[in-house]
Amino acid sequence: MLHPIRWRIIQALMGRELTTSGLRERLADIPVTTLYRQVAILAEAEVLHVVAERRVRGTVERTYALRMERPTISDSGELGPEQLRTAFTAYAAGLLADFERYLGRDRIDPEADHLSFTQAALYLTEAELAELGAGMAALLTPFLEPGERPAGNDDAADEPKRRFMLSTIMLPGD
Repeated sequence: MLHPIRWRIIQALMGRELTTSGLRERLADIPVTTLYRQVAILAEAEVLHVVAERRVRGTVERTYALRMERPTISDSGELGPEQLRTAFTAYAAGLLADFERYLGRDRIDPEADHLSFTQAALYLTEAELAELGAGMAALLTPFLEPGERPAGNDDAADEPKRRFMLSTIMLPGD
């Protein structure tokens, strides 16, 4: 996952199941051979898994999804400083690439597009930090799948769902 192209593949698959053709449509700037190679690496590392297969002109087309049970960077205490630096660089590169793609649109409207980025200092005990993490997980979980609406959203029943990427960074202060 520490490779910028792998990170973009992962981002494209968040909340989706896609074939490599679907990935090619969303990541058209990546050479096809590079995309296939990186998908194979992610599948071999069990970051992706095959959720469906079908025969297409004598070959097998696979549909991939993220393995949601994979640990996050915060779950791995075995990474050294260089691996952490590489992981964070890949993460930051992914954010920058997403922002550049946004700026490259024909029409941008930060207010209508709900564009925002902010940083806040939080003062928490270890128990409060654990409570915050559990609360965020409980708050966000109903919105991670594109299907049904969470209870209480009946007023938006006719409004189509749009996909948004939520990126959060929490770093300890001084």
